[in-house]
Amino acid sequence: MKRWFKYVKPYISSFILGPVGMIIEVIGEMFMPLLLAEIINRGKAGTLTVGESIGISAMLVVIVLLMMAGGVCGAYFGAKASVNFAADLRKDVYSKVQKYSFANIDKFSTGSLVTRMTNDVTQLQNFVNMLLRMALRSPGMLIGGIIMAISLKPSLSVVLAVAIPLMAVLIFVLIRISFPRFTRLQKKIDKLNSTVRENVTNVRVVKSFVREDYEIDKFAEDNENLKASGMSSMKAMILIAPVMNFFMYAAIIAIIWFGHGIILDEHMLVGGMQVGDLSAFITYATQILSSLMMVTMLLMTSSRAMASGKRICEVLDEQLDLSDENAKNPNAKIEAGNIEFRNVSFRYYKNSEEKVLNNINVSIAAGSTIGIIGSTGCGKTTLVSMIPRLYDVDEGEVLIDGINVKDYSLVNLRDGVGMVLQKNLLFSGSISENLRWGDDTATDEEIKTASTHAAADKFVSSFNEGYDTMLDKGGNNLSGGQKQRLCIARALLKKPKILILDDSTSAVDTATEAQIRYALKNSLPDCTKIIIAQRISSVRDAEQIIVMNDGSITGVGTHDDLLQNNAEYAEIYYSQMDKKEA
Repeated sequence: MKRWFKYVKPYISSFILGPVGMIIEVIGEMFMPLLLAEIINRGKAGTLTVGESIGISAMLVVIVLLMMAGGVCGAYFGAKASVNFAADLRKDVYSKVQKYSFANIDKFSTGSLVTRMTNDVTQLQNFVNMLLRMALRSPGMLIGGIIMAISLKPSLSVVLAVAIPLMAVLIFVLIRISFPRFTRLQKKIDKLNSTVRENVTNVRVVKSFVREDYEIDKFAEDNENLKASGMSSMKAMILIAPVMNFFMYAAIIAIIWFGHGIILDEHMLVGGMQVGDLSAFITYATQILSSLMMVTMLLMTSSRAMASGKRICEVLDEQLDLSDENAKNPNAKIEAGNIEFRNVSFRYYKNSEEKVLNNINVSIAAGSTIGIIGSTGCGKTTLVSMIPRLYDVDEGEVLIDGINVKDYSLVNLRDGVGMVLQKNLLFSGSISENLRWGDDTATDEEIKTASTHAAADKFVSSFNEGYDTMLDKGGNNLSGGQKQRLCIARALLKKPKILILDDSTSAVDTATEAQIRYALKNSLPDCTKIIIAQRISSVRDAEQIIVMNDGSITGVGTHDDLLQNNAEYAEIYYSQMDKKEA
């Protein structure tokens, strides 16, 4: 409750006024049957005057208006409280996910995180709304109805004494059955969301490999599993209304049955009970049993909300893999860009014996241009990911300007590092908006200069709207080479002390790549540049080239040195030269 009260406190007035409105409605429901009974009893007895009839009718109108005001008030403040509760909770979940490291994100699928921030939060919102409208209304009707029924005819209340425990047992059984089913249902929603997201994101690959039928079948299977899980979850809820109605009407029939054998006298008494009172008793019995049905619906909703709440708590309680709470120099900033790896080892799966990086030792001088080359999966990207702490080393340490990266604040560390990833990611919005991710205060001239250095200005200027051209999600209305160049321009706008290009020119021709390398050398002379590539031509002019194989460094030197002394580098070089000649 302490966790959830955080989202209640800012809107405590709505959380109070909502139930108060419901209580006003309940009080009206308690008095209306009595007034109606008075009209029936005195009307049958012939003692009801016109003035008294008008007076009682006026009281009924006032009660109805108060009930309406209470109901509207309860519904409004209940909706206001639940919507704000959900909005704040969703904001906190989203903020927590933004703090996740790659390792944290790896524990949850993207589809699952989306479901938790949307569907699961919505389940809690619905529960809070129902709770505010039913939590006092249902018990109020139950307790008030029992008191009024007993005061009218204790002997007939025996029927309720039998019906209520039976319905309570049924409620308990339904809750026990439904809770695990709702947990499974949310997992099936996760799976379907992941399938849809993956298909839509990779739709070009699906079409190019003509895999539409496969994806349709895959979706159909996940959809069928969700449907089956949904039906399993809903079966308990489907039974509620008919079963509860059965108990309610059976109780009403029993109330009438126990009074049918009593002879009515000329005063219209039923065993000393007036007909109007019998009508009121039936109304109260209906209210009592209806309130139990409301409680059942509330508990069923709560069981699904509990399953969703548990999943949300898993996100909020996830221990951050990376933080700067223990940073010894949180105010330090990268000044020069010297990098040193000391005995660095790393595993993605901590219980695995195989290391992705194994005892890496290498120094990179500030302002130098370094190339990293090696076979696919040898650990090149993992190595440079240690610099901005996308992952933390398992053993050893990474130092920048003589300071362990763990001793920088994450903000200062990453502000000093520009990184162009293998997968070129752009966002929906204009080209200029995307480029300003590098520097949100950049002028149009600075954007144009960075784009020129990245060989992007020419194709951007050819668009009718230039830098105001709108991009689809992921930049899908651009070619691969165009996206790469815009991502490079975005990183250049950051003016980093360390620039990492992770195979970021693979989709451009060699002439354009050479143009980009020349621009980088002259526009960022003091920046430490690390170029990961598969092509020898991309790194051969680097001041130092690092050769990697199977998580280890097998050679460090210039192009000429490695060609003479490193068999792996020579093999890569000659294989590419052979292909070029062919």
